[in-house]
Amino acid sequence: MAVVAKRIDVSEDIVPIGHFKTHASEHIRNIQRTGRPMVITQNGRAAAVVLTPEEFEELGHRAFVRAKVEAGIRSAEKGPTRTAAEVEARVIAKIRKAARKKA
Repeated sequence: MAVVAKRIDVSEDIVPIGHFKTHASEHIRNIQRTGRPMVITQNGRAAAVVLTPEEFEELGHRAFVRAKVEAGIRSAEKGPTRTAAEVEARVIAKIRKAARKKA
């Protein structure tokens, strides 16, 4: 299930750390209700972002997929590559070999 990140509402979703500490439960409920991340500021600058667990997991999944795609691109650039027919033949051969071992 993909989580669609919602845009930050500048008037509600950027709060100073002191306000966040004092009203943490309220802010957490708001994050869960709206699905929007919250930016916590310290000395007028962004210091942290609070996300729902689902958004956090989605970010990790996206990073994992991105790394795999980049690794595949690097591998293809180095060569050698195989055609779809070659890959299909290799997979079928491995399946047949595994089936013979089981029999």
